[in-house]
Amino acid sequence: MLTGLSGPTGPTGPIRSAKTQTLLELSEIRAGHEGITVLHGVDLRVAAGQVVALLGPNGAGKTTTLRVAAGVHPADSGRLLLGGRDVTGVSPRDLARAGVCLIPEGRGVFPNLSVRDNLRMMTFTGRSRGEIEELAFARFPVLAQRASQTAGTLSGGEQQMLALARGLATDPAVLLLDELSMGLAPLIVGRLYEHVAEIARQGVAVLVVEQFATAVLGIADHAAVLVRGRVRRQGPPDDVLRAELSALYLGSAS
Repeated sequence: MLTGLSGPTGPTGPIRSAKTQTLLELSEIRAGHEGITVLHGVDLRVAAGQVVALLGPNGAGKTTTLRVAAGVHPADSGRLLLGGRDVTGVSPRDLARAGVCLIPEGRGVFPNLSVRDNLRMMTFTGRSRGEIEELAFARFPVLAQRASQTAGTLSGGEQQMLALARGLATDPAVLLLDELSMGLAPLIVGRLYEHVAEIARQGVAVLVVEQFATAVLGIADHAAVLVRGRVRRQGPPDDVLRAELSALYLGSAS
């Protein structure tokens, strides 16, 4: 989905791309907080239809990387590209309009609103309430059963399903997920990642931040290990990372 992007000050339209095309690219990204550099030249690429797992211990810079990719956190240097076009400095709102969707850690739902009202808020995308509900309930049938329930009373897994349903209502080309597994039982995490794999198969580029490697490696096409703000190693999970993960990555369950 990438038409209409013309740079930091130009109009930003939706991304549309064929599978295998790189949709999201971070090139030599450096970024920090209050004068302290957190990312030291991060390079990452995510193609349409691909799941890339960004792994690493707490404090490695994983969430900052996602926030830079979404335009929420400014890069001090380097380039952010969508569909090969430089969008460094483009606002989060314009990146969202171009098809970048960030689902932050903590699930990102409105706990005091019902499931149906959470979904209704996504009608700003131009889709009707009925269409949004139809898509959400088809993908996550349990949400249909909980439609009138207050979101804050859902289980953790159901709240993550609702957050995903809300994000998918924007018809994203790039989906950024932060710690999808946090606080959830392994069985629930596995089911959620099955949905993520299906989303990728529909041509969406998915970048997933995870602290615990085993949660996501089963569905990842590519994995990168971030340590102290640098990509220490990356490649196909089976061939490159699994055997060395315990040495490279503190906090691995392997």
